[in-house]
Amino acid sequence: MLIVMAVDKSSLKKMFPNLYRELEEDSENKVSIDAVCDNPEEAEKIVEIKDVCEKEFLKPIKPVDKLHNFNPSAIDFIRRCDTDEQAQEIILYLQKRGELTQKQAHELKCKLKQHGVRGFGSKKEENYYFHEGEF
Repeated sequence: MLIVMAVDKSSLKKMFPNLYRELEEDSENKVSIDAVCDNPEEAEKIVEIKDVCEKEFLKPIKPVDKLHNFNPSAIDFIRRCDTDEQAQEIILYLQKRGELTQKQAHELKCKLKQHGVRGFGSKKEENYYFHEGEF
C-alpha cells in the first residue's frame, strides 16, 4: 500500500533540511538515470563497468558482442555434424568452394579418419551462437 502525503516547501525544509538543500541546489550530487534494466544481475555488471571506468577517468564503455564479425571456420561447421560422413561432405564442399586448400582438406580428412567427428570438439547444437553471443 502506497501512502502519498502533500508537503509544502517550508515543512519539507524543516523535516529534511539536507534533502531540501540537495533538491534546490544545482549540485554535483545529482545522479541522472540514463537507463532502465529489468535484469538485476546485468544492471550490477553495468554499474561495475561504469565504476571502474570512472575511477580510471575513462568514459564508460559498452560491452562488445564477442561474435561481432565472427566468421565460422571449417571446424565450426564440422562440429555441427552428427556423422563422419556429414563432416566429409563439409570438407569436400569447402574445398570445392575454395575456402580450404588441398593441404588443409587433406589434414582435416586425416584427423576425421583417425579421431572421428567428435575429435574436432563437442557437437554445436541448434542456437549455439545465439547463446554464445550473449553476455
